[in-house]
Amino acid sequence: MSRRYDLFVIFAEMRTGSNLLEASLNDVPGVTCHGEAFNPHFIGYPKTDSLLGVTMAKRAADPAALVAAMRAAPGLNGFRFFHDHDPRVLDMVLDDPRCAKVILTRNPVESYVSLQIARQTGQWKLGDARHQKTSRVLFDSDEFTAHLAGVQAFQLQLLRALQVGGQTAFYVDYEDIQDVAVLNGLARFLGAEGGVQGLATSLVKQNPEPLESKVANFGAMEAALARLDRFNLSRTPNFEPRRGPAVPSFVAAGRAPLLFMPIKAGPVAAVRGWLSSLDAGSALEEGFTQKSLRQWLRAHPGQRSFTVLRHPVRRAHAAFCEYILNGEYAELREVLRKTYKLPLPPVAKVAKMDLEEHRAAFAAFARFLKGHLAGQTSVRIDAAWASQAAVLQGFAQFAVPDLIAREDRLAEDLAHLAAAVGLPEPPLPVPEAPSAPFALAEVMTEEIKALLREAYQRDYVAFGFGGWQP
Repeated sequence: MSRRYDLFVIFAEMRTGSNLLEASLNDVPGVTCHGEAFNPHFIGYPKTDSLLGVTMAKRAADPAALVAAMRAAPGLNGFRFFHDHDPRVLDMVLDDPRCAKVILTRNPVESYVSLQIARQTGQWKLGDARHQKTSRVLFDSDEFTAHLAGVQAFQLQLLRALQVGGQTAFYVDYEDIQDVAVLNGLARFLGAEGGVQGLATSLVKQNPEPLESKVANFGAMEAALARLDRFNLSRTPNFEPRRGPAVPSFVAAGRAPLLFMPIKAGPVAAVRGWLSSLDAGSALEEGFTQKSLRQWLRAHPGQRSFTVLRHPVRRAHAAFCEYILNGEYAELREVLRKTYKLPLPPVAKVAKMDLEEHRAAFAAFARFLKGHLAGQTSVRIDAAWASQAAVLQGFAQFAVPDLIAREDRLAEDLAHLAAAVGLPEPPLPVPEAPSAPFALAEVMTEEIKALLREAYQRDYVAFGFGGWQP
């Protein structure tokens, strides 16, 4: 019967027990783990310069060659992979359902302290307790926070890749490494014909003492850990779908090396007018594809790209007036009116709405947005009212803007941008003609402000927006 897997990888980090887990697996008949095969500083193990006939130089040029050599070797072969190993290999194995994934984890405080001890003592493995080197270390809160962030980011990357690929992994905790039953379960997961007969004796746990005896400033460590948001309670939930880079909406000046990445329902017309005025009214370049935009970028060395943020309250009102109230999104308008009960009159009667009617309709739209952006409606999230954070993340799939300008200081930001590309003092952007039938200051209420703050909490936090002021 054919094997389920023809390769395996152990995803781990330093001081998580990966050496001991490897030693146990290598005692299973037909299973071989080749150490840190893609560590940038050595190949497999320190002081080795080749593995399965593949040299470090060949691995650097073609990491797939070493992966192929492992597949071709007798039995089931694998390796250990840490977050800072060759990133080219990560996609190769994550996308491959024929590669078994083993994920080894450990309490991050314990792994951090163990790492500090190993760095101080120079002892990274221990085969006999008689040779143990001990040390008390100082806990550094900032260093630990960075350590924890790196570990969590890598784990989330693995989790998402497995979810997207419809795969599963075998999870092993540091405490499980000396549990023969768990190790035999891992052997069965890998499809090995035999199991573990006993624990590996070539390595032992290096620092079995409690943390209090290993950390010199244990009290300070406790206080620092108490301040960490362990359960991510402060996280702003995000249920918006990922957005594309929206390259066809990008606009370049006719001759100046400036590229505008517009956010819908922002001050787009004003910025387009400013761009055009830079070159004495010359036609703007637009309608880009990713290919044609790359050609433009290569043809304009020293170019600068930029986008402009608008306060969420003003942007939501602009989107409501331009796309919903005036009927540009006719089908969506009907869905909002019939299904979500927005008090919208027929488009022909919009001009007859008084202030109270307009305010009631916009308040209903703000109430809709709160649930809509939280993924609680069946309506697509249009770019006109998607969070600006989501739009910028979409841009970043192609390019990150050099400048993120603000509408409330647009003249200063654009002057800085023009100076960056050696242009003379630019004309000020022409204010946009209001598209709303009533001024926002007249329409706004404390209830609407609160609804929009909840709907766009992600933007308020990410960009530091304060309360809207007329």
